[in-house]
Amino acid sequence: MNKVAPLIMGCALALAWPTTGMAATATGKMNVRIAILASCEMISASDLDFGAASSLASTIDQSSTLTIKCSNTTPYNIGMSIGTGGGSTAARRMAGGGGEFVTYSLYRDAARSQVWGDTVGTDTATGTGTGNNQNFTVYGRVNSQTAPTPGNYADVVTVTITY
Repeated sequence: MNKVAPLIMGCALALAWPTTGMAATATGKMNVRIAILASCEMISASDLDFGAASSLASTIDQSSTLTIKCSNTTPYNIGMSIGTGGGSTAARRMAGGGGEFVTYSLYRDAARSQVWGDTVGTDTATGTGTGNNQNFTVYGRVNSQTAPTPGNYADVVTVTITY
């Protein structure tokens, strides 16, 4: 045997021998998830301002806009309380100084035939969310009545979205 053959054989073995610097891999799986919850929010409500009047001898109609946003495909009901002035959904009251009131009503339709209340399934506005802002017109009416003492009259109505 010549002297070069063991040397070549030794180099071949060294190249074939595993080294500690070689990389290894392992794999696994990771779960990724999210839960999208139904949600609704009131974005805004413009004031319902009946303006200024020296007499309430005739009907005064005004409207405002309510903007809500509900998640896509979420069914909802929008209700309105009787307000801080008391009364009923058919005859809410704006309170003024001296314990006097101006009565008014809120409606879901332009004909002012569907009173807006807060009993789900009875007198609320219904819809289905789109994930975008949705506008609702609130139609208000002050019917003719004896005008109370001059002054400012106001009420605050709570809007409730049930979904």
